[in-house]
Amino acid sequence: MYKIRIILDTKEDVIRTILVDESINLEDLHTTIAASFGFEGHEMASFYRTDDEWNQGEEIPLFNMAEAGEEISMQTCFVDEVLPQENSKLIYVYDFLKMWTFYVDVVEISSEKNENLPQTILSFGEMPEKEPKKEFVAEKLEDEFGDEDIDDFDDYDFNEY
Repeated sequence: MYKIRIILDTKEDVIRTILVDESINLEDLHTTIAASFGFEGHEMASFYRTDDEWNQGEEIPLFNMAEAGEEISMQTCFVDEVLPQENSKLIYVYDFLKMWTFYVDVVEISSEKNENLPQTILSFGEMPEKEPKKEFVAEKLEDEFGDEDIDDFDDYDFNEY
């Protein structure tokens, strides 16, 4: 049995702790997380592998998006494989138009069996009425064209080309 803490990426503390069976796939985990935060679960979502610093890695989408059908999806990934030990982490994004972002962290893994899973055992904080604003900040990249300022392109008539 897995005890998993899910934290909404927002200023206010909005936390859920759930218990799930280790053999469920990520699609079932997605449904459980969505329901625990009051969503119906009908929107697109993805999990992302992450390191201990929460740096986003490989995407695990809700549906297999590959033409050949060989890519991973939530249906083919299981909790005990993706989250193999305590403190394993994932980032979960629900509804790509609103970008609800959650931090998923394994708090405890036990051999205890429970017939009433999945189960929300802690619900702290209220969901905001509106999704949190995301600020995307790009790293400052070196100008590959030298010191030329992008504003200098205003002097060109691109219709000539």
